Amino acid sequence: MGNSTKDGFRALLNEREDNEMEIFGYKTIPWRTALCIIGYIFSLGLLWLLFYWKPEWEVWARCDPCTLQEANVILLQTTDEFKQYSKKHVTWTHLSELKSLIGTSDQPIPGDRHSIINKAIVTPALKVKCVWVQKIKYIWLISEKKFQKVGALEDEYSCSELHSRFGSGLSREEQKLRRFVCGPNAIEVEVVPVWKLLFKEILNPFYIFQVASLSLWMAEGYIEYSIIIIIITLISIILTVYDLRQQSVKLNKLVESNNSTIVTVRMNDGAHEEVESRHLVPGDVIVLTGKRFFLPCDCILLRGSCIVNEGTLTGESIPVTKSPLDNIPNSVPWKIQSGEDFKRHVLFCGTEVIQSSSSSSSPVIAVVKQTGFNTAKGEMVRSILYPKPMNFKLYRDATRFLMCLVLIAFIGFIYSVVLFTVKGATVRDVIVKSLICVTVAIPPVLPAAVATAIMYAQKRLKKKKIFCLSPQRINVCGRINLVCFDKTGTLTEDGLDLWGVVPCTGNSFQNVHMFTKGNSLPWSPLLGAMACCHSLIILDGKIQGDPLDLKMFEGTDWELEDSCQSNMYDDTSTTSRLLIKPGPQSCSVPVKGMIILQQFPFSSSLQRMSVVSKVLGDEEHFVFMKGAPEMVTQFCLPESVPPNFASELQLYTLQGFRVIGLAYKTLQGFKDEGQDRYTREEVEFGLTFLGLLVLENRLKAETIPAIQELNNALIRPVMITGDNLQTAITVARNSGIVQNHGRVILIEASEATEHFSPSITWKEMENPKSDVHEMTEIDIEKCENTQAYHFAMTGKTYQVIVLNFSNLLPKLLLNGTIFARMSPGQKSSLIEEYQKMDYYVAMCGDGANDCGALKVAHAGISLSEQEASVASPFTSQIPNIQCIPQLIKEGRAALVSSFGVFKYVTLYAMIQFICLLLLYWQLKSVGLYQYLVQDVGITIIVSLTMTLTHAYPKLAPFRPPAQLISPPLLLSVIFNVLLNLAMQVCSIVILQQQPWYSSSNLRACAPAYENITNINTVSVSNGSSPEVLQGSEYENYETTTLWPITTISCVIVAFVFSKGKPFRKPIYTNYIFFVLLPIQLAACLFILFADFDRLYRALQLVCTPTIWRISILIMLVIYFIMSFIVEEAIIENRRLWLYLKRLFNYHSKSQYRVLYRMLEDDHSWPPVNLTQYAQTDNTETKTQVYSNEVYVNDEKPHNGMTE
Repeated sequence: MGNSTKDGFRALLNEREDNEMEIFGYKTIPWRTALCIIGYIFSLGLLWLLFYWKPEWEVWARCDPCTLQEANVILLQTTDEFKQYSKKHVTWTHLSELKSLIGTSDQPIPGDRHSIINKAIVTPALKVKCVWVQKIKYIWLISEKKFQKVGALEDEYSCSELHSRFGSGLSREEQKLRRFVCGPNAIEVEVVPVWKLLFKEILNPFYIFQVASLSLWMAEGYIEYSIIIIIITLISIILTVYDLRQQSVKLNKLVESNNSTIVTVRMNDGAHEEVESRHLVPGDVIVLTGKRFFLPCDCILLRGSCIVNEGTLTGESIPVTKSPLDNIPNSVPWKIQSGEDFKRHVLFCGTEVIQSSSSSSSPVIAVVKQTGFNTAKGEMVRSILYPKPMNFKLYRDATRFLMCLVLIAFIGFIYSVVLFTVKGATVRDVIVKSLICVTVAIPPVLPAAVATAIMYAQKRLKKKKIFCLSPQRINVCGRINLVCFDKTGTLTEDGLDLWGVVPCTGNSFQNVHMFTKGNSLPWSPLLGAMACCHSLIILDGKIQGDPLDLKMFEGTDWELEDSCQSNMYDDTSTTSRLLIKPGPQSCSVPVKGMIILQQFPFSSSLQRMSVVSKVLGDEEHFVFMKGAPEMVTQFCLPESVPPNFASELQLYTLQGFRVIGLAYKTLQGFKDEGQDRYTREEVEFGLTFLGLLVLENRLKAETIPAIQELNNALIRPVMITGDNLQTAITVARNSGIVQNHGRVILIEASEATEHFSPSITWKEMENPKSDVHEMTEIDIEKCENTQAYHFAMTGKTYQVIVLNFSNLLPKLLLNGTIFARMSPGQKSSLIEEYQKMDYYVAMCGDGANDCGALKVAHAGISLSEQEASVASPFTSQIPNIQCIPQLIKEGRAALVSSFGVFKYVTLYAMIQFICLLLLYWQLKSVGLYQYLVQDVGITIIVSLTMTLTHAYPKLAPFRPPAQLISPPLLLSVIFNVLLNLAMQVCSIVILQQQPWYSSSNLRACAPAYENITNINTVSVSNGSSPEVLQGSEYENYETTTLWPITTISCVIVAFVFSKGKPFRKPIYTNYIFFVLLPIQLAACLFILFADFDRLYRALQLVCTPTIWRISILIMLVIYFIMSFIVEEAIIENRRLWLYLKRLFNYHSKSQYRVLYRMLEDDHSWPPVNLTQYAQTDNTETKTQVYSNEVYVNDEKPHNGMTE
């Protein structure tokens, strides 16, 4: 398959995207297909079942490799570590109905040079070759010989082309053509029929194995046992199908409203038509009428401005301003022209349009960018339908462990075949007995038992208002050892308190103006900037918007009105309808009010926002800017910036204040009504610096205890913020992220210039005396990752390091703690770099600018009021970081529970397996009701209840293991197996040496006056047939001896493996389990010592002397003592394993630990007050130039597939 050398046989689909796949072309061979069908019939469907599980085998069996152009079957393989295969059939979309629209081959097809539809139509047949992959349609481009995603507007269009090509709408002919090829604009998630869910569930390999096992059991006569297992299995299937059905219904309700919206579409003849949203196609122009509604597609705003609520996508219900795409006359693709901040022009599907506005003569219009599952909401739904599998050691090792059990089962199978053949058993007995041995060794209950631990943890998290979209990640949370935090709204309060403003007049800072009651700011450009430079709106009679904007505006004592009667010019933003005027509490000012004419919204990548405004009744236009002080000053006249700007800024940031820079200018030659709107480049230069706005950003009350808890648990906290570096450092110290004994080393990197190579500088910062919180209850000498120093850097520095100092990047990240002025793309890149160092990373943020980072992290937690945010796998309705320790505790408890139940089910299978092999040696077996008591009365109940134990309330300073194939776990399993094997073998050997033992006379229970040693003699000599009970396969001394041993052993290991502290609460807090376990033990002991003939006959046991039963009990007590002591003193003795590691010089192979040990002996690290330059010569010591794919390609389009 992979060795084919044919050109065009293979290619990449969705290159460099999360769902990248390798695609292979195949052609169906009829005679091969016929042979496969014959194979299905003669194998009674087993071959079909095998192909169902392994679709690639079916393709290789029925098809021959060919070029993708000739292929009628496509085989897809994911390019991640899982290498999962799937099969898709190539279909054709026939356009014969549109022949009158498309015309003959001599006539041009509606479209343009960028349209991929034109490149896909096969003429003269008028059809398009396509394939559907995960709800996305791909069409074959004939000239380019590749599959390309359809249903999205091509990214090659420039800004001017989007306006000229689509501004007036599509023709009806092109609409119909696109509708045929792209399909409906609908996110259709069917409510999966119950029969289909049931069918898929039953075809699970473990249920098939269960069916095969039950067939054998029934063939052997275990009818009642099989019926009960069938009932339990059916209950499990019904519950699973019900849960899947509920999820399907819930997802269907989530998307159904998206498919039935009525929108107004603008045609190229100027007409406006109302159509159903499912008929929209990429390139359509929709008219936003100003009414509130949910967008049915992704659009690019071409004219007018909108206020939208993106809470359904980000989890943050703060109004966001969208501005129109500028009509820039060049050929640069619009995304590249807009840069990282292109999303400010995009209206996303599923978000709510709150307000839209423009002049009365020109409506707000937007061109449809993406439809259906190509949209942002469609991508969210696809991520739920096709979740990315988790690469976690536990899941990988579980497969390997099962393979080991399969090997053991195969050995038992060979043993049984040889044994029963030698003993002269029938062929039927040889086959059935040998296969039963296999079913005992491989417990089908194992996956379900492990899944219960995750299910219970998910329910406990839900009670704590932490919701999970990806339950598999809960176990991963148990390994988290680094947590990244956003600052504003995460560590600190959402709301800011306005502390004061530092005016700047004549190139110098003035005294601080404090915003106390009755002390309003006098009229000046500074007051105008505070009153106008924001993105606030009036919604439902209330002023809403960013918390910072709200606090700033409240400090002016001005008012905001919903509309104004002043003349507006075209294409103004929503705020153009807002009148800002002095309030009753404000100072007397010489103006009646101000109007915002145009707005350039705030962008985290640009770190600023600007507005164009004018005084009411005046025609002069002003530009006001606010943003990061360092950024604002770059657009100001140098002579207007005070020389002590840096020291003044540092004065406030070192105290933890959030500082905003303000600037303004008067526009010369402003544009009149009817002229084009301003561009950002036209207004953002030559400004006059106005001063610094100082806001107090207080820590949340829960921040310090949560950070202290993480520090005590040796879990690294890292801050990633878009705020000022000095402010971030102060907050890090005050919150405890940087502890009292920690040094902060500032790293600054510069890009290459004409005369200098890229450089990096280390500078140690002073440690101001502040109220910081030290780590408690931890022996510092024992903390391997206790940090004596912390690196702090900005996003600009991080970018230079990533691109020019890749050899230093891991060293810097090892102690990197504070990252400020980070863009969303840089946040995602940073987390991926930490993951490359083998850290298990959690990210906690607000879900807006942190969306990318939340999805990339092992555990992303969005602080949102919504029950589930698509921004991250976890959502906490409690808006503080206490959710992080809670999630880690539950993750650790779930991980330990998974290990415990895994060990228990494995031991249960091995104990039964040993018992069966020993009985087979004597041609004996275990009885029907004996199996029933063991499997239903003990094992299933234990598996369902032993994982109910809650998480321990305190985080331990170490993590639970993540590997099943590890010395402690293997030693635990092997020791208990060998110990139980020894006990069972000894019991059989000792049994057969007893004077009353007989394979034929089973009446060993003698009256008190009768000598046990004479029983056999008396009975035989008298020839009394009633007293001579012939032994059977099930009723014999061997089975009667081994059954209580194996059954009570299952109860013992359940107790021994129910580990409590330090990751779970003690066993007695699991009330159900703690009550049921003694009941099970008491029932087993009752059966062992009871002398009820009816009970014994029902369980197919025979009576043995009381002294022998006491001997069995003594053996079990010895087994319990030895198992418990070894488990507690050796297996769970962390100090012992650490000692053994030191003794054998074993060290962790995690990249960050290897690097830590290397730097521990490097006395020159960290360098302080040193500058290093990247080498540009071609010597071997040249610094490697490194390109991070995630960073460089952040949010760039990668649709389609290339060969």
